[in-house]
Amino acid sequence: MPDTTIPDDIVGAFQIEGEPVRGRIARLGPSIDEILRGHDYPEPVANLLGEACALAALVGSNLKFDGRLIVEARGAGPVRYVVADYDTSGGLRGYCRFEPADVEAVSHGFQLPGARTLLGEGVFMMTVDQGAEMDRYQGVTDIQGETLALCAEQYFAQSEQTPTRVRLAVSQIDGVSRAGGFLIQYVAADEARGETIEAWNRTQAFFETIGEDELVDPELSSNGLLFRLFHEDGVRVFGPKSLHAFCRCSQERIETVLKSFDTAEREGMVEDDGKIHVTCEYCSRVYAVEPERLKAA
Repeated sequence: MPDTTIPDDIVGAFQIEGEPVRGRIARLGPSIDEILRGHDYPEPVANLLGEACALAALVGSNLKFDGRLIVEARGAGPVRYVVADYDTSGGLRGYCRFEPADVEAVSHGFQLPGARTLLGEGVFMMTVDQGAEMDRYQGVTDIQGETLALCAEQYFAQSEQTPTRVRLAVSQIDGVSRAGGFLIQYVAADEARGETIEAWNRTQAFFETIGEDELVDPELSSNGLLFRLFHEDGVRVFGPKSLHAFCRCSQERIETVLKSFDTAEREGMVEDDGKIHVTCEYCSRVYAVEPERLKAA
């Protein structure tokens, strides 16, 4: 019988018992399906965005304060940028901007193109946003490696000097999109722990056995996968957090943005029905705004 202790749309932290390794595991079901269904993405682009959302949940769920973690990569390739946004309420959103013809041109072959092929030369960024009262913190590295997981590993190595391994996966099962992520990090040696590199190498060997299908299997829970990997050592799982698709767009926000344009520009936006229509690039919701509402009080 499948282990269903932890359902879909969950991200949780874990610690290998007695070992200097901590980690997090994410399973995305309805949340990522809603995000990807909002746009008619080609499969390689949908996979890239699904991986970015899973990565944002893995990293963002470690924030110890209310705020947001933004994962972003920009390049000169067929995908101009991919961005995924996690907030500490568990909300996720994401978006890709791409050139359809260019994506089609690089999509022929036995394997789907990965992050390096899709994005080309560019930068990978993680931004921590603690709100309007605080400065943002942003780390930036070059896009290196064919996968978004390798970009993340390089980021942690350069920006935080923390040995980190990441595995990401996206798939469609019975017509529904799913995504998963797995992250482990090395806890450095100290006087109490002594030398820890051997334990880290051993954990990495187990990590290497993870199949992408295991990360998205609807009949294998997070707890079930952790047990498969670390049942000999034991693993402690900490309180999981729920995830959900969530967009920050609203009628009020849209009207505030439109008010920043001058009257002539707004008049040029009015369509045949006498309204201004704005489509949110994240969730594809269309807002219809009466021009009269934008006039100064």
